[in-house]
Amino acid sequence: METPYFVGITGGSASGKTRFLNQLMAYFGEDDVTLISQDNYYKPRHLQPVDENGVHNFDKPESIDFDAFMDDIDKLKNGETAEREEYMFNNPNATPRMLSFKPAPIVIVEGLFVFYDDKISASLDTKVYIDAQEHIKLKRRIIRDNAERGYDLDDVLYRYERHVMPTYERYIKPTKYEADIVVPNNTDFKGGLEILVGFMRTKLNAVGA
Repeated sequence: METPYFVGITGGSASGKTRFLNQLMAYFGEDDVTLISQDNYYKPRHLQPVDENGVHNFDKPESIDFDAFMDDIDKLKNGETAEREEYMFNNPNATPRMLSFKPAPIVIVEGLFVFYDDKISASLDTKVYIDAQEHIKLKRRIIRDNAERGYDLDDVLYRYERHVMPTYERYIKPTKYEADIVVPNNTDFKGGLEILVGFMRTKLNAVGA
C-alpha cells in the first residue's frame, strides 16, 4: 500500500467542521477515506488545565494528548489500524465506543489544533480551514454544548468568553494563513465542499491509475 495522502481540516470552535466532514465523508467509501479526529484525544479530566476560577479549560493545546494522536497518525501512515476509545466530553449519559481507524489512500486529520501542533501539521499534505463569523459560531456553540455536552447557557457563555475566544485568537486564527483552501461557512459551504471533493477524487484516481 502506498503512503496515504493526508488532508488536515481545522477552524474555530463551532465553525461547522463536523457538519462539513459528515457531508464530505458521504461522498466516499470507507476503503477510500479514513477520518481521525482530535476530539478523541483529550487527556483525562484530572489532567485538564483549570482557569483562575477552577473551571476546566478543554480549549487549550495542553488539553490534548498530541503524542497519542501522532502515534495513531503514524500507524495509518504505515498501513496499520489504530484503535481509540471515543471521548464523551464529560457527558455521563453517553456510552463510549471503541473506534477503529483503518488505513486508506486518503486520511483526513481533523481538529482545532491540527495546524498548531508542529508534528501533526508537518504530516499534512493539504490544509483546509473552515471559517465563520463569531456571532454565528457562538450561536452554534450554545446549541451544540447544551444538546451534546449538557452545558447550560451561563456555562457556555463563560467558556466562550474565557476559554474559546482567547484560544481561537492565539492558536487557531493565525493558522488560517497556512491553509491551502479556506471554506467560508456563514450560511453554507457548498462551493468549498465541491472543490475539496473534486480534489480528493483526483487523488484517488491517481492512486488507482
